[in-house]
Amino acid sequence: MLYICLLIKNNKLFVMNKDRIKEILFDQKEVFESKKNLIFRDINLDNYIASKQIIVITGVRRCGKSSLLFLIKEKMGLNEGEYCYFNFDDERVVAETDMLDKLLSIHREIYGKNPILFFDEIQNVKNWEKFINRVYEQEIKVFITGSNAKLLSSEISTSLTGRNLNIELLPFSFKEILLFKDISYDLNILTSAKKSQIVGAFDQYMKQGGFPLVVKENNIDLLNQYFQDILYRDIIARYRLSQVDELRQMAIYFFANASKLFSYATLQKITGIKSLSTIKDYLGFYNQSYLFFYLYKFDFSIKKQMMNSRKAFSIDPGLINRIGFNFSENKGRILENIVFLELKRRKLEFFYYSGKNECDFVIMQGTRLTQAIQVSYLVNYENIERETNGLLEVKDKYNITDLQLLVYDDDLPINVADEIKVMPVWKWLLW
Repeated sequence: MLYICLLIKNNKLFVMNKDRIKEILFDQKEVFESKKNLIFRDINLDNYIASKQIIVITGVRRCGKSSLLFLIKEKMGLNEGEYCYFNFDDERVVAETDMLDKLLSIHREIYGKNPILFFDEIQNVKNWEKFINRVYEQEIKVFITGSNAKLLSSEISTSLTGRNLNIELLPFSFKEILLFKDISYDLNILTSAKKSQIVGAFDQYMKQGGFPLVVKENNIDLLNQYFQDILYRDIIARYRLSQVDELRQMAIYFFANASKLFSYATLQKITGIKSLSTIKDYLGFYNQSYLFFYLYKFDFSIKKQMMNSRKAFSIDPGLINRIGFNFSENKGRILENIVFLELKRRKLEFFYYSGKNECDFVIMQGTRLTQAIQVSYLVNYENIERETNGLLEVKDKYNITDLQLLVYDDDLPINVADEIKVMPVWKWLLW
């Protein structure tokens, strides 16, 4: 049986026949199988493996989605005939819908049975959800990854509702970094030497972030290329944008002002963009590519939440440091960004609070606020009231008893109100 796919590049026609598809399939499988020295993520994979649902892994480019597929494959104990892996983010590939059928057919011809499917960056394939839905009906187990939240969510909501489980993957957490560095610990029994080792690793995390290859190679320069790839491949090329400078300038502004409030008017001023709809589109593109997340002001009225200014947070503290600003001058904002990412990992519903005073994060469970967190790099006589008054205000207003002040070093030169628990961020991340 002959398979032919047509590929047009630079107005030239290229043909992909069956042998070429098989060649790319085997090339990719060889690279996939060569992965070594990976660490298991802080995710309970057993439930996803046991489920008959389609497993959808989403996250920013280079955060470890392909490696997680490999870890799942290893945990399942699959040999090469029991699974089919293919990455559609490959310039040699014609990402048309029938490519999915061809891959499945090739595997059946070679191994004589249906595989478990591992498809990487599947959002590059047109109408992929129809194929996935069909093989799901055939009880073929499927794991897919994607780097664009909107494309995946919209297609899942229309075709795969009730048939999928989602894993939203972020770069390494601090806990995962310690695992990678083989730094063991017991928070109840910390020697001064062990504490120093952990704090040293945390300082490095603040500077270079948690992208796996950056951590592995200790090379923060990689983040420059990651930023370019996300900007040009995941946003500009995907949405066919022409105003590159505007998009880049706004992103750099967010990195330089991580965890700060922003308004549409401010963004229009720093970019020169007059169209409010364009500003809103750009904000959506950043979020859909997982470059930035936005935090809303707390209000029981969702309408008022949407009307108020938001805060922008980066996918990774290393990008803030590398792209945005001088590290030594902005450690407090980097700490706040790290806490934001951890709250997101813990799948909590949270907001910022602003009243007479301000509080960085308030956590909601059900219909009530249950916890308030303020983040400060240093606490001293000059800022103690500013850093604690917001906590005390939400305590009185919403009857919150769990008040936390997260700092870099909890050896404070000043006493804090008894109802406020003080903890270094590194330790809070490990609980």
